[in-house]
Amino acid sequence: MTGTNQPFIVGLGGTLRANSSTERALRYCLASVERQGGRTRLFSAEDLDLPMYAPHELERTPRALELVKTLRDADAVVVGSPGYHGAISGLVKNALDYIEDLRDDPRVYLDNTPWGCISCAYGWQAAVGTLTQLRSIGHALRAWPTPLGVAINSADPVWDPSGELAATEQGRAVANQLDLLASQVLAFAQTNRDSVA
Repeated sequence: MTGTNQPFIVGLGGTLRANSSTERALRYCLASVERQGGRTRLFSAEDLDLPMYAPHELERTPRALELVKTLRDADAVVVGSPGYHGAISGLVKNALDYIEDLRDDPRVYLDNTPWGCISCAYGWQAAVGTLTQLRSIGHALRAWPTPLGVAINSADPVWDPSGELAATEQGRAVANQLDLLASQVLAFAQTNRDSVA
């Protein structure tokens, strides 16, 4: 895949704290997409510091306009959220609410778009519950969640002191899952592109 034939994968998520564990997982996944031939763009940290979505308000901030425009051009989306009290964060949910601005597009919302999901939480219950919510939101947006979703238990030794995936059993397992998620998102995005070419 070269040039404009490269699928464009948009990553969205994390927290307002740069380099959060969720952002690190998203960055790893998008880097894997690039190693496999895709193009990427990440919206995280301050990129997601948006006004509360108000469908009746027509004015949008430059950040919100950039997010919506980029999602409109996406061949696939990978969403990552921390698990806050067993659910996706308000920050990520608010950013996803801006997809409502795509309701009148030729491709309504994210219709038929591959949708990868990553959740990070201190404990499996919140990690898995958040992952389930992300998959449900993808369905509501008419997207196709990938077969694999990645739930990360941040209580495990997953990250090393530099913020990279650790050379532990848990770190290697997460790296393998994120690589597979990248492969699935990229493969489905390429299939979609080929079918409309």
